[in-house]
Amino acid sequence: MTLWKMSEIYTVDPSFFNSGYLLDYNYSIDNIAVPCSHPASNQPVRLVLCIFYFLICILAIVGNSIVALVIGYNRRSMSSTDTYLFHLTIADILFAATLPFWAISMVKEWLFGDFMCKLVSLIQEANFYCSILFLACISIDRFLSIFHAAKIHTHKKLVYNQLACALIWLLGILFSVPALFKSAFRLPPYMKMVCYEMYGNQSPERWKVATSILRHTFGFLIPLAIMLSCYGFTIKRLLQTKSFRKQKAMKVIIVIVLAFLISWLPYNIAVFTDTLMRFKIISETCELREQLGTALYATQSLALLHSCINPILYALIGVKFRNNFLRLIKRKGVTHGRTSSYSLEFAISSVAL
Repeated sequence: MTLWKMSEIYTVDPSFFNSGYLLDYNYSIDNIAVPCSHPASNQPVRLVLCIFYFLICILAIVGNSIVALVIGYNRRSMSSTDTYLFHLTIADILFAATLPFWAISMVKEWLFGDFMCKLVSLIQEANFYCSILFLACISIDRFLSIFHAAKIHTHKKLVYNQLACALIWLLGILFSVPALFKSAFRLPPYMKMVCYEMYGNQSPERWKVATSILRHTFGFLIPLAIMLSCYGFTIKRLLQTKSFRKQKAMKVIIVIVLAFLISWLPYNIAVFTDTLMRFKIISETCELREQLGTALYATQSLALLHSCINPILYALIGVKFRNNFLRLIKRKGVTHGRTSSYSLEFAISSVAL
């Protein structure tokens, strides 16, 4: 496919469009600048990304499935944090399950038809938002467990948690509606099937920018502000009392925030740069667009890792999870011996997960 813009010729490999799963929404075939040489046009790069997607898929599904199994098996003692964590693992599993579709499309072409193009895109988009919003809910819940633990009745808190989870899933679906613009079509002159946005005459550039702003706002900035605020107040309260468990809780909080920032901040900076370029605030050149394409692929790959480390951050480093996991293994007869007892102070154990 060859596009003309600013007296320059832009040649596009069809695999470029099929490499664009959820996070790669930055280009379109509708009168939008396309890089002269995109990293996805290189066969070795496509192969590496394909393997990477499959690896992330396996690790995320296995890790999150273990967490979901342990939480579900101990549902009678499920806390509010466990409820959010359980829904978070489901969102991450569904998110990861869509990666093989894009991995195969990257090295081949889109083989799954128009309906699956829309469905896979919708599932991935919705669970992207849900995953991050559930992280924000966990931070709110930890804040409430420290500052208002005695003010909310257990039964009412359970009802509120279920309503919050239902609301997040609803918001995730609503925010993912733009994914329905994706369609499967053959891209000339290669005539390979791709799955990508088709806005027609509906101002594609404005739709792209609107999607970018939506993703920045509800997929990063608002959740980050909530996490920093809630965890900031929580740490301030924990600092008022010297306790080994509280110090451990603070370390867990710091790790959680750092993991979120390291995973998502670079990608959001890259996407924000792309948005500035679309508003002509940054002058667009073939070289800059090519560099931005490389940055987007590198940073979105880093963002994908967050779905794998969530089980480690929110469960494996938690005393409660380890005890429940060992108890589950013992009951299933896989191991013998005594599990360590756990009778931790509720608020502190909740913060430390």
